[in-house]
Amino acid sequence: MIVLLAAAAATAAFQVHPRAPALYAVQEPLKADEVGLKEIQERWKGDVIWLDARPRDQFDKDHIPNARLLNEQEFDTQLFDLLETLQTATKPIIIYCSGQKCEASRHVREKLLATVPIDNCFILKGGYPTWQAAQKAR
Repeated sequence: MIVLLAAAAATAAFQVHPRAPALYAVQEPLKADEVGLKEIQERWKGDVIWLDARPRDQFDKDHIPNARLLNEQEFDTQLFDLLETLQTATKPIIIYCSGQKCEASRHVREKLLATVPIDNCFILKGGYPTWQAAQKAR
């Protein structure tokens, strides 16, 4: 009985954990609003505007070099500071958050597109952990 309760609790925790590991070796295909690191390098030579959709404490701890913070919690204030940069941007805008299951980057992208007319705005598939893993692999 205790084993069943523990298994049920572990399954529930896995389902709601924002950074739960993938259960399958096969990656999900990219959605229309997503790009991978390989495409960012091949298509734009890495010359993009990075927006970090994670909470401020995570951004302050570490982030992609030259990334700007634009999260849900402080969206209006942060957007005001970024508005001119984003409106005149000729580079693609790439938004990332804490990982595969994190939806913060998608929410920030939706709010951003509803506020500012931008054509080249994408979500980094896999988020910040994908970028970190690529840096360690170098």
